[in-house]
Amino acid sequence: MLREIYITQTNCITPLGFDVESNVEAILRGDSGIQLQNDISLMPNSFYASIISDEKINSAFAKISTETKYSRLEKMMILALEPIIKNSGVELNSKAAFILSTTKGNVTALKNDSVDSFTNAHLDVLAKNVAVFFGFQTPPIVVSNACVSGILAISVAKRMIQSGLYDHAFVVAGDEVSEFVLSGFNAFQAMSDLPCKPYSKNRTGVSLGEATAAVLVTAETANAKIKVIGDSSINDANHISGPSRTGEGLFRSIQNALKEAQIEAAKIDYISAHGTATPFNDEMEAIALNRLGLQNAPVNSLKGFYGHTLGASGLLETVISIESANQNKLFESKGFDEIGVSEPINVIEKNEEKTIDFFLKTASGFGGCNTAVIFEKVKNN
Repeated sequence: MLREIYITQTNCITPLGFDVESNVEAILRGDSGIQLQNDISLMPNSFYASIISDEKINSAFAKISTETKYSRLEKMMILALEPIIKNSGVELNSKAAFILSTTKGNVTALKNDSVDSFTNAHLDVLAKNVAVFFGFQTPPIVVSNACVSGILAISVAKRMIQSGLYDHAFVVAGDEVSEFVLSGFNAFQAMSDLPCKPYSKNRTGVSLGEATAAVLVTAETANAKIKVIGDSSINDANHISGPSRTGEGLFRSIQNALKEAQIEAAKIDYISAHGTATPFNDEMEAIALNRLGLQNAPVNSLKGFYGHTLGASGLLETVISIESANQNKLFESKGFDEIGVSEPINVIEKNEEKTIDFFLKTASGFGGCNTAVIFEKVKNN
């Protein structure tokens, strides 16, 4: 019998707040972190993105450390992890894993032409720097698989604990808005000239964002917020940047996750989807959900609040979805107006009360990667 896996601690650092509670309050108010940005160091023209002020990051970090050697992203990751490690009471011994998830990591280090800067841009160095801050005894594990990285890290943590290697896994995910990332999406002509509008008829592309999120995945039931009951990750290898037109990889990922969770699709009360607001991603998701009979399940994209936070998105959106489930509230899919996909899906248009026992988190990314994880609310907690 495989061990049952739970998430007991959650946190996030975003433009909407530096803890989960303030983020949920902002979402319920309808606030969005996406704002018009005028920063020529990032892009020569104005653009919409969700960016955290340096002043807020530095001020919060100064309260927990006087060290000045950490990069901006490292500070954001440490801020996300610090209260979780402190509140968990878990000893950072050989049975406690540390998993770091990111797409681009410290890519901004490459602006400086030096050996040290080149070294600091390596993802293993980023992970080591964060691990050393807290004193983890186990070697850090890096998960970097495009935009599924954040949610895939939960799958990796679940499987490592079930294998008996660890009893706990602290997971942190993060990415920041950088000139490199902005220029890449701009070259794809994938950036929206207005705040993004997932699943909408007049959507014009992504808004980028930055965030860090952290969770504690564990086999212990004490203080459990949610149970992880099924997961799968399938690569459809369709195209370097374009998703499968039939949604094959996502379809199979969700199908496998449902099989492991041993529930029917009809049991899913809510779907936190990827919803980047690009023409191809949103269409692919709608097709995959219809193929599985999930077209009536309430679905939202949180990209309208946070923008696309790359490797952080899957974990950040899981953290918010856990609150959605435990508060029995569906959060609106911000920016949505008129359905703009060929297959019907039940997009959440306003905040509403709903009993949520099971929810599905999905993500898809460049290279054809897709991940689905199913969560069950812990009863009588």
